Amino acid sequence: MKKNCFVLLLLAAAFHAQANESLTTNDVEVTATRINLIGVADSASQGVVPADRIANVPLLRPGEVLEQTPGLIVSQHSGTGKANQYYLRGFNLDHGTDFAVWLEGMPVNMPTHGHGQGYADANFLIPELIDRIEFKKGPYFADEGDFSAAGATHVYYARHLPQSIASMGWGEDGFRRLLFAGSPQQAADGRLTYALEAHTYDGPWDNPENLGKLNGLLRWSSGDAEHGFDLLAMAYRAHWDSSDQIPLRAINSGLIGRLGALDPTDGGNTHRYSLSADWRGGPWQVNAYVIDYRLNLFSNFTFFLDDPVNGDQFEQFDQRRVYGGSAMRRWEMDLAGRPLEQSFGMQARYDRIATVGLYHTVARRRIGTVRQDRVDQISAALWWQANWQATERLRATLGLRGDRYDFDVTSDNPLNSGKTNGAIVSPKFGLAWRAGRDTDLYLNWGRDFHSNDGRGATIRVDPQSGIPVSPVNPLVRATGEEIGLRAAWSPNWHTTLALFRLNIDSELLFTGDAGTTEPSRPSRREGVEWTNHYRPLNWMYVDADFAVSRARFTDADPAGSHIPGAVEKTASIGVAVEHELGWSGSARLRYFGPRPLIEDNSVRSKGSLLVNGRLGYRYSKNVTVALDALNLFDRKVSDIDYYYESQLAGEAAPVPDIHTHPAEPRTLRLTLQYLY
Repeated sequence: MKKNCFVLLLLAAAFHAQANESLTTNDVEVTATRINLIGVADSASQGVVPADRIANVPLLRPGEVLEQTPGLIVSQHSGTGKANQYYLRGFNLDHGTDFAVWLEGMPVNMPTHGHGQGYADANFLIPELIDRIEFKKGPYFADEGDFSAAGATHVYYARHLPQSIASMGWGEDGFRRLLFAGSPQQAADGRLTYALEAHTYDGPWDNPENLGKLNGLLRWSSGDAEHGFDLLAMAYRAHWDSSDQIPLRAINSGLIGRLGALDPTDGGNTHRYSLSADWRGGPWQVNAYVIDYRLNLFSNFTFFLDDPVNGDQFEQFDQRRVYGGSAMRRWEMDLAGRPLEQSFGMQARYDRIATVGLYHTVARRRIGTVRQDRVDQISAALWWQANWQATERLRATLGLRGDRYDFDVTSDNPLNSGKTNGAIVSPKFGLAWRAGRDTDLYLNWGRDFHSNDGRGATIRVDPQSGIPVSPVNPLVRATGEEIGLRAAWSPNWHTTLALFRLNIDSELLFTGDAGTTEPSRPSRREGVEWTNHYRPLNWMYVDADFAVSRARFTDADPAGSHIPGAVEKTASIGVAVEHELGWSGSARLRYFGPRPLIEDNSVRSKGSLLVNGRLGYRYSKNVTVALDALNLFDRKVSDIDYYYESQLAGEAAPVPDIHTHPAEPRTLRLTLQYLY
C-alpha cells in the first residue's frame, strides 16, 4: 500500500499544479488567540480555538489536535490506526464513551461498536484544513446529546483555502507524509476545495507498525456562512500492525524490551467514506450525511489466559452505514422589553450495522465465533434553547432536550436477539452575570446521558459461558453543575476558571473484548479547571491549562471507591513565537498525572511529562521548513497503564499485573511546505 500511496499522490501533484494556476496568494493574518467570548458564552467551559493556534502545534498523531480542548489528554495503547484513548474531567473516556466528537456536523462516535461504546476514531483528521475547533464541557447545552456528558468537540474545516498547500514530511522510523490541498479559482456559483494525503510510518517498535494511510477530501461551497450550500465528500482508509499493551513482568524479566510485542500479529484495517450536505438559509440550517464504515481489529491483551494452546487473540469486526441529519432554526423576539433569542432543533441518526462481531483468532485467522450480530439502531431528538438578556448585566439560558432510541438486535444466539427502546428528557439551565466590563460569572446546571451498547440492552445469556445475565438500561443519565468565571483583565491576558461536579447513575457497560456486559457503579466527579492565554509580545503567545479532578464511586463496596483510570491532574503549557525575520518556534509541555488502577487505590500508575517542540524558518513568502522534536527529552514514560490478570506462555496461573504501552521515544520529523 505504501507504493500505491505515493503513486497516487504523484498523480495528484500534476492535477494540483494545473488546477491552481490562477490561485490567489493573499497573506493570511495571524492572530494566535482564542476567540474572546465575554458577553457571548453560556459557560466558562466552552470556547473556540482558531486555525492559527492549531498550526503552531507539533503533533505525533492527528487525533492529538483535539488536545486543544483544555484539560483533554489524548493517548494511545495500540497502533496508530486505532482510535485514541481520551481523558477529561476525571474520566478515562476509553475511546469516547462520554466525549462527543463531530466533524462538519457528522458524528465521529460510533454506538454499539465492535471495540467499545462511542468509539471515536479521529485518525482521518487533516490538521492543515482545520478552520476552528469549538469545545463545550459539561451537560449544559441543549444541542448536545449522546456521549457529551463530559464534553463535546466540533471540528470545522476551512470552506476554502486562501493558498494552496504542497507539504512533504520525512522522519525517523519510516515516517513519510505527503499532502496536497487547494481551492481553485472561485467560480460564479461556488468554489471547489480538495485535499489528498498519504502517510506511512513504522514507529520505534520492535514489531514495525507498517502503517499505510490514504485520505482524501472534495468540497463544493457556495455562498457564505449565513446563506449558502456545501457538499463534502471524504474518503479514508488505513492498515497497521500493533504493539499493544504489555505486562511489566515481561519487560522486567527480559522476555521483551519496553518497545516489544508479545503477539506480533495484532493490528487492523479500517475505512471511513462519507458524503454530507449543509444548507444555510439565514435563521435555518439543515445538514444530512451518510457514512460507510468498517473496522477489523486484532488484539491480544491476556495472551494465554483463556486458551493455553492457541492464545487469546481476538478480532473485533464492525461494518455499518450511518444515515443522519439535523435541522435548526433561530429567531429573536422581546420578552418584558428585553431581547430573547430562541433556537429549536431536530436530530436523527440511523446506524444500519450489517455485522458487529467478536471472533477468536490465531494470527488474524478466525478459529471461532464468540458472537455475531446484526443491529439496527435509530435515535431521534428534539431540543429547544432560549437565551434571555434579563437585565443589562444578567443573561439566562433555559434548554430542554428529548431523545428516543430504538434497538433491533439479531444475534447468532436467538436468546440474545430482541427489540427494545429507551427515552430520556434532559433539562438545562444557566445564568451569566456581567460582573464588570471584562468579567463574566456563570452558574450552570444540566442533565445529559450516554447510550449503552444495543447488544447489552437485549442480552440474556453470556455468549461464552451461557450463564444468564440481565440486560442493561439503554440510556444512562448524567447530572452536572458548574460555577465559572471568564475574564480579560488586560488586553493581552484571557482566563477562565470552572468548578464542576458530574454525577452518573448506576449502569452496566457492554464489554467488546468479551462480548458481554459488566457492572459499573454510580459515580461522582468533581474538580476545577483553569485556562489562560497570554500574549506578552506581538510575536509571542503563551497558553496554560490546568485541571484537578476527584473521581469516586458513590455507593458502598468493600472493593473500594476509587475509579480505575480516572485522571486526577493534568496540565498543558505552550509557548509559540513567530519573528518578522522568518524564524518561528513552539514548545508544548503536557503533564498527565498519576491515576488509580484498582478500586482500593493500592495500585497506581505513574505520572508522565512530555515536551514537544518545533523550530521553523520561512525562506520566502511561500516556502517554510519546520523541524519537530516529539518527546524532546526522550522520557521513558507510559502512554497508558492498566491493571488486570494475564497469563504468559509457560506461566502456570494468571498473574495480576500492570499492563503498559510506552510513550514513543524522541523522534524527529522535518516538513517542507510550499504555499501558492
